[in-house]
Amino acid sequence: MNRYPLWKYILIVLLIGIGVIYALPNLYGKDPALQISATRSAEVSELTEFQVSNALEEAGIKYKTMDLGVESLTIRFDNEEVQLKAQSVVKESLGRSYVVALNLAPSTPEWLRGLGAEPMFLGLDLRGGVHFLMEVDMEAAIAKAEERYISDLRSDLRENKIRYKTITNAKEGGLLLRFRDANERDNGQQLIKDNFADLNVAVPDNESGEPQLTATIKEEVLVETQRLALQQNITTLRKRVNELGVAEPVIQQQGLNRIVVQLPGVQDTARAKEILGATATLEFRLVDEKHSPQDALDGRVPAGSKLYYERTGQPILLKKQILLTGDAIINAASGFDSLSGSPNVSITLDGKGAKRMSHGTRDNVGKRLAVVFIENKVEYVEENGELVEKKETIEEVINAATIREQLSKRFQITGLDSTQEARTLALLLRAGALAAPIYIVEERTVGPSLGQDNIDQGFDSVLIGFILVLLFMAVYYKVFGLVANVALALNLVLIVAMLSILQATLTLPGIAGIVLTVGMAVDANVLIFERIREEIRNGNSPQASIYSGYEKAFSTIADANITTLIAALVLFSFGTGPIKGFAVTLSLGIISSMFTAIMVSRGLVNLIYGNRRLQKLTI
Repeated sequence: MNRYPLWKYILIVLLIGIGVIYALPNLYGKDPALQISATRSAEVSELTEFQVSNALEEAGIKYKTMDLGVESLTIRFDNEEVQLKAQSVVKESLGRSYVVALNLAPSTPEWLRGLGAEPMFLGLDLRGGVHFLMEVDMEAAIAKAEERYISDLRSDLRENKIRYKTITNAKEGGLLLRFRDANERDNGQQLIKDNFADLNVAVPDNESGEPQLTATIKEEVLVETQRLALQQNITTLRKRVNELGVAEPVIQQQGLNRIVVQLPGVQDTARAKEILGATATLEFRLVDEKHSPQDALDGRVPAGSKLYYERTGQPILLKKQILLTGDAIINAASGFDSLSGSPNVSITLDGKGAKRMSHGTRDNVGKRLAVVFIENKVEYVEENGELVEKKETIEEVINAATIREQLSKRFQITGLDSTQEARTLALLLRAGALAAPIYIVEERTVGPSLGQDNIDQGFDSVLIGFILVLLFMAVYYKVFGLVANVALALNLVLIVAMLSILQATLTLPGIAGIVLTVGMAVDANVLIFERIREEIRNGNSPQASIYSGYEKAFSTIADANITTLIAALVLFSFGTGPIKGFAVTLSLGIISSMFTAIMVSRGLVNLIYGNRRLQKLTI
């Protein structure tokens, strides 16, 4: 009656064995570490390893291990104090060609890593993760808006055959339009009033001789432009974080122009900094074939053109008019060029962008089109004992190819240095262009925001609750209580294993979910044992009582756990951050407790009592 077939025991042992293996990495903890990765102009190699090793030895800093990976170098230390000292030394030694990021590297043995076993992530309120405070350059957002108006004004004036000299940015702010005569100026003023409701247009008071107009963006439009720039940047950062695959990120506005990004449990902090900190976008400009770059180098930059440099350092003259920007890109994928075999990025444009690209290339077949890669960075340099912010804009031409045919919605970018750069560029473009440059003004790898006490108290709460339940079950239900205790211990192991397999992030509310699960998991056994006692009181034999207890209590247990699981799923669907963390651990706890409280405990009871003639049952 109370016997399991062999396959059920094999299944139980197999699942528990897998659970133990995947829970083990959490016992080994993490080492404070530095993760070194290269920018586009450098690479991490054995020479880098040698240079870093020498710099640390000269500074008298000891490290545990130094591991050279495919694209990064990881150095482990004994504690955070040594880690921070080492970061300053390594940064000074390697210069700006490398990203030196703080990290927490798992101490998992190689044999476990070979099985794919990794520790679960811990949230920022426990330990580990990255905190960025980012500032949006609102002046650049306004300048970008003005640039769009300049382009639109030029197009409308030409279409309406209104002759103008130049449209430029005014020194006092806004736009300055210069016309050939007063009649053209008046026509231009009326056109702007009719077609550009967002602009205030006026004749300047200090007009001398030459007919001019000033156009400024209305105040309410400026405020809306800044608000939208901030919101678009938040949306773009969310997409980039999704590309990184971070669990439970926090991305929220702080003040009028700042964004807080918290990435709990991130291992590759260097990669996170590279992706989030970069404000890469593209501009497509026609090459100025009529003038020589040497004229620009000599200080005689032709009107309507701008001097750039190719990656080889070769100067190239491009037209100021932008054919297309990265805003129009809706998809980007890295791959290889079918002809040359070199890395490339396939670009897909939206409808408006495709139309502009088609019109721009239709009349310029045979001419060269340049792809300008633009990246904004900010560095903090120590000067006279103070940290000084220095902004840097990198503009380089990554490709200047002849237009063979009219381009449209899909085309390719070639001329990239490596497959890694192609992947990174595709990721940035796929995630969307930032509405305005964004700078990392604060970066830190944070420990528990609620303090080490909360970590200890969270662990103690699980331990104390677990021990009290064990004692009660052992005293009240005797042998059956010990069986329930074994099932409860295995339940905790399986929860940790599932969190590790899913690479979920454990937060303080997540610990609360585990504590709640400890109490709920033993409820199932209480229902079963009380049903067995009731059957014995009704005069049934011990074996029949055990069988009836498990069979009749199952529907009640299933009903209670399913309703709780539905509540947990609702919390996960509508909750955010910590609420989701609680819902995840609660859901996993319910699933594992159903397995351990019913199947595992029944298997143990069958092993103990299944093949015996029982006169009396101690429960």
